[in-house]
Amino acid sequence: MEERDRENLSSRDKVLLAAMELFGEEPGTRLSVRAVASRAGVSTGSLRYHFPTQRELQDEVLTRIYDLVVPDDRIHDTSAPARDRLVDCLRQVLAGSGVGAQARANLRKVVEEFIAPEPTDDGRAAYLAIEREGRRRVEYWLTVLTNEGALAEGDNTRRARFLLTVVNGLGLERALPAEDSILQSETDTLYAAVDCVLSS
Repeated sequence: MEERDRENLSSRDKVLLAAMELFGEEPGTRLSVRAVASRAGVSTGSLRYHFPTQRELQDEVLTRIYDLVVPDDRIHDTSAPARDRLVDCLRQVLAGSGVGAQARANLRKVVEEFIAPEPTDDGRAAYLAIEREGRRRVEYWLTVLTNEGALAEGDNTRRARFLLTVVNGLGLERALPAEDSILQSETDTLYAAVDCVLSS
């Protein structure tokens, strides 16, 4: 975005843009209020006015990133079978983990931010915001399929957790050496997981 376009943004939008840029540069990182305010060119007081807690800022940023990176359009395309649509949506989530060196770098960042250090309140809140937004998105997709009759009524929160556990495992596999085609293995695993959910 050009500098003059930034000037026309509201202070709230400047904060969101800065936070999304920082998150995009280092996925999985905790958003520092000072770093975001500095990047946005606003005071920390202005940032706190729009987002009283770090959690509110993280939730809003993640919602917007998921809206851009993982659009819901595909789940509404009833010309395709429900299982294909759900697999495609999950594949978009998985795409964010990268492949090979990028997947290893992203995994290393997650380990450094959330696993290696002793958990802090900020670290826990940052991780839970990421996890909550991912689960919310998958629950939405499952609700769409339930409403159209492709999925029986049931506990979509539990189903979403299961599907995200599968996606997380596949993301880890992307960072590890593989003997076979990762794409084929991922596709088989995603379809198996989706079939399990759709038949429940």
